[in-house]
Amino acid sequence: MPTSINDRLMTTAELLDYLQVTKSTLYTWRSSGRGPRAFSVGKNLRFRRNEVDSWLETQVAA
Repeated sequence: MPTSINDRLMTTAELLDYLQVTKSTLYTWRSSGRGPRAFSVGKNLRFRRNEVDSWLETQVAA
């Protein structure tokens, strides 16, 4: 079980809201290998909050 907000799994909808981007933008990033890492849970994508935050830091640094 997640121990903090940074360990929790985010749905695609939650990630879109968190990043303030469209679904189209997210899927463009994913198809080009530039977006945050995701994994499948059944038919759904999930994102680890701490990995999304790390990915964001690399974007700011670039």
